Amino acid sequence: MQIHSMLRSQSKSRLVGANAPGIISPIGRCRIGFQPLPTFSAGSVGIVAKSGTLSYETVASTTRAGIGQSLVIGMGGDVLAGTNLVDALKVFEKDDATKGIILAGEIGGRAEEEAADWIQDYMKRISNPKPIMALVAGVNAAEGRIMGHAGAFIGPSEGNALSKVRALEEAGVLVTNHPSKFGRDMRQLLESRNRHNPVVGYF
Repeated sequence: MQIHSMLRSQSKSRLVGANAPGIISPIGRCRIGFQPLPTFSAGSVGIVAKSGTLSYETVASTTRAGIGQSLVIGMGGDVLAGTNLVDALKVFEKDDATKGIILAGEIGGRAEEEAADWIQDYMKRISNPKPIMALVAGVNAAEGRIMGHAGAFIGPSEGNALSKVRALEEAGVLVTNHPSKFGRDMRQLLESRNRHNPVVGYF
């Protein structure tokens, strides 16, 4: 709490994590963290993930599809994240190098619902918004069971994976059920955006 209070008092520094792989810009060739470099390639997709492993799988998928990454942010699964999904979305919105956005979420907390609220507003105020895809891990997670790390469990009054999926879909996000599909489907979305014919749905 003390660190978050200090961060809110200024605008020059940002905390990524704490329990996260870090941040990397393949375009700027800058890495602050411990990401597996051979998986990354310079490109046009901004990625933010609560899970380090999901971020690597998402990166690999976009690399295989030939669209690469502009910036990859590891949010981590902390209850109090230094940089949350909405913070990352705001960065991606203003980044000219980012043409498409991918969000890899999971059960636990309200970060995905808050992101959905922001995206819904973004879709309304931008005439040709950047396409956004998402995945929410934990659809089959047993209630009350921690999945992987401390933040990955459904707390009292929190939504489950399916309710997070619905919130994102209603905001206009294309939700997929496996990170390996991100590359192929984001490539199609980017092509659709160029034709002003966005695709939305869940499969």
